[in-house]
Amino acid sequence: MLRINQIKISAEIPVDEHSNILTEKICRLLNVDFGRIASVDIIKRSIDARKKEVNYVYCVDVKLRNEKALRIKNKDILQIDPDRGYVFPYVYKGDIPDEKRPVVIGLGPAGLFCAYMLAKAGFKPIVLERGKRIDERKKDVEEFWESGVLNTSSNVQFGEGGAGAFSDGKLNTVVKDKNKRNRQVLEVFVKHGADKDILYDSRPHIGTDKLTGIVASMRDCIIESGGEIHYECKADGFDITSDGLKGVRAGDKCFKTSHAVLAPGHSARDTFELLKYLNIPMQQKAFAVGFRVMHPQSVIDINQYGDGYENLDVPVASYKLTHTCECERGVYSFCMCPGGFVVNASSEEGKVAVNGMSYHDRDSKTANSAIVIQVTEEDFDKNDVLGGMHFQRELEKKAYDLAKGKIPVQRYGDFVKAVNDDIRPGSLIPEFDPVCKGDYEYCELNGIMPQVLNECFVEGMEAFGKKIKHFNDANVIMAGIESRTSSPVRILRGDDGSSSIKGLYPCGEGAGYAGGITSAAMDGIYIAEMIAADIIKDI
Repeated sequence: MLRINQIKISAEIPVDEHSNILTEKICRLLNVDFGRIASVDIIKRSIDARKKEVNYVYCVDVKLRNEKALRIKNKDILQIDPDRGYVFPYVYKGDIPDEKRPVVIGLGPAGLFCAYMLAKAGFKPIVLERGKRIDERKKDVEEFWESGVLNTSSNVQFGEGGAGAFSDGKLNTVVKDKNKRNRQVLEVFVKHGADKDILYDSRPHIGTDKLTGIVASMRDCIIESGGEIHYECKADGFDITSDGLKGVRAGDKCFKTSHAVLAPGHSARDTFELLKYLNIPMQQKAFAVGFRVMHPQSVIDINQYGDGYENLDVPVASYKLTHTCECERGVYSFCMCPGGFVVNASSEEGKVAVNGMSYHDRDSKTANSAIVIQVTEEDFDKNDVLGGMHFQRELEKKAYDLAKGKIPVQRYGDFVKAVNDDIRPGSLIPEFDPVCKGDYEYCELNGIMPQVLNECFVEGMEAFGKKIKHFNDANVIMAGIESRTSSPVRILRGDDGSSSIKGLYPCGEGAGYAGGITSAAMDGIYIAEMIAADIIKDI
């Protein structure tokens, strides 16, 4: 098999015409006739907009008939071994004893993929999900956005699919994939309804409108493979002996098991409090807080593609920005949603937290991302393992009080006046309205975060304005508070994946081992491997 890198096609050419052009370019590069090509698979597709010409750049794998006769001189053409892909290493074909069936707590990306892999391999997992099925949960979320009435067990954070189900559905990750779990995650998504281009796009995304159907399809597969799912069933205790875990309790129910996956999500604060009470080892973990910022999508598109971007067949543009402040705190963009919405993502009464979301087509005409500042132990009680969680709650309460439960918003120019009146951002983009899911109200946001974080936010915005024209325009809209960038704790686990309680396996973003849909799903697969190996060893 041959791998060919750096095949460029102008973005002026419609993407649906690229397949034929790719084949023609491959034939010229290899100096072969069309009939010699057995197959062409796209491995990666990205956009190069660094120069005035905007191009798609492809990496492809090509199989040739009589490949041994080919002489390769081009440095962008490599001979590679066929990729055999991911294979789950353990399969159980018998009737697994009831007490050996693993229990998965939480059906977000980590729990979903963990349960999926275990079910497909014959381990018949039992899933406990505190929220509702995705279709019922979707109704609760939409009702909350419409009326402001919050269901604390069924919302943007809790329910089948986890927080990722109401997000942009971004699937890029910086986690290395030597075990091919990343590719497996993408292939499972495609099998259950995602577009095939997520397998090769450099910035793959699904969109919340498609994610809901994919999650439902994966759930059905878990059940068809012998697993079972209990909704509105919150795990609230464990049966533990000196030998390790013996069961998981949920209200008046007890599920006997020697293996439980703890995949609660980063907003399961009552679970963190339970673990602290049970003396299960945790440690504080770094996170960040800040505000969502909204721009007209055209501002970002022009920066990325140039003035003639309307004539190009390209996706709406995104960005990734970082800055180190004079005080040495980092400020960076997080969870950028092109053509998206700012959403009320609250899960506790009397608290407001926001997030970003996009549909598959990313066509809201407004870009948003979180601009967040690193939080340090100076900002909260470093002697309390849940100090960071309490800090998040304090910010969310202030945000709630500002707008009485609505999303508090403010224009950047007004915010700067209250934080640093020496800075006077210009207003060169026209005023535009917030694009939100959930009602909003204009407020003064400078009272939510401590002053040092407000100053860092402004410093970061001004620095980003030097990288993207109009990024720091006075008419840019801010929304608060973005407080749940990641879990404020890590639930400690050993090399076998288990916590200090033998048989209890912390997993995913809430446990502190992931940061997004893909890395959480990959961690779910890893823990499924650890559990399957241990069960087979004992049977």
